[in-house]
Amino acid sequence: MRFMKLALAGVCALGLFSAGTADSAEPVKIRMSWVAPVANWASIILEKKDLAKHMGKSYTLESTRYQGTPQMITAIANNELEVSNLAYSSLAIAIENAGLNDIRVIADEFQDGVPGHFSTQFYVRKDSGINKVEDLKGKVIGTNGGGSAVDIAVRAMLKKHGLEEKRDYTMLEGPLPAMPAMLLEKKADLIPAVLPFSFNPKLKAEGKILFEQRDALGVTQMIVWTARKSFVDKHHAAMVDFMEDMLRITRWFQDPKNHDEVAKIASKITKAPPERFGWLYTKADTYRDPNLIPNLEALQRNVDTTRDLGFVKKHIDIAKYADVSLVKEAAKRLK
Repeated sequence: MRFMKLALAGVCALGLFSAGTADSAEPVKIRMSWVAPVANWASIILEKKDLAKHMGKSYTLESTRYQGTPQMITAIANNELEVSNLAYSSLAIAIENAGLNDIRVIADEFQDGVPGHFSTQFYVRKDSGINKVEDLKGKVIGTNGGGSAVDIAVRAMLKKHGLEEKRDYTMLEGPLPAMPAMLLEKKADLIPAVLPFSFNPKLKAEGKILFEQRDALGVTQMIVWTARKSFVDKHHAAMVDFMEDMLRITRWFQDPKNHDEVAKIASKITKAPPERFGWLYTKADTYRDPNLIPNLEALQRNVDTTRDLGFVKKHIDIAKYADVSLVKEAAKRLK
């Protein structure tokens, strides 16, 4: 009898300890990055956090803006970001130059140049006298950062036409929102126009498209969500919860029946009239996989281009750095 009482007391104590441990467990902190408003999911998803049934329970989410994806490499290396939306080029640089061998591609953000969808546009001024790529010799090229996705695209296009940086043209860095002003104020002769800045009325009136990114690279797995394997392994359950919520939210934004509300949300974020967002999450937008599955075949080609341009030296086998199991597991819950 005495043994039974002691055993029962032990079980009760263990139960109280376990309960206390569960109750004291803090939600996993997930910090996510973005560059362009509404074009990057992290800039807009928190506007529909009411659809995120796990947020605040198994995880919390913060979004932080960066000038370009190269700056995110330092942040994720220093554990200042848990989910970073890296460009294909930044991913390659992170793996080789920053030594992030444990980085993993976990989801799709968007793809450029998919037939029937938007491709990044490269503008010159109508009065510039520039009518073909070869005319850019001796000119200033706008970029948001060496090694960024649009930076690699323009370098690849110019290289196709026999032009090399420093020898034939100069690169000038600036944030993507400032690109139209850089062009129209004659600080740069060619600039990339990503969404939503490609819809700038003054840019359309005074500029002209010289080429699109698809002309340089074909289909591009432009941006991917990445996380470090150590973080994913440690917080697997919370990350699946996170991906489930992200699928639910991103699918809501892409549902045509919600488009009017989506335009109002985009207007709130950008301070632009809602009627300017008729393109958002439609075929006039870049392609976004509804299941958040990245195009790994295109990503491999894009990373190879980054190597060909000298930003990395070795061949990188993207299959070794991809883990779409989280989003696939999350998708099964929504069926």
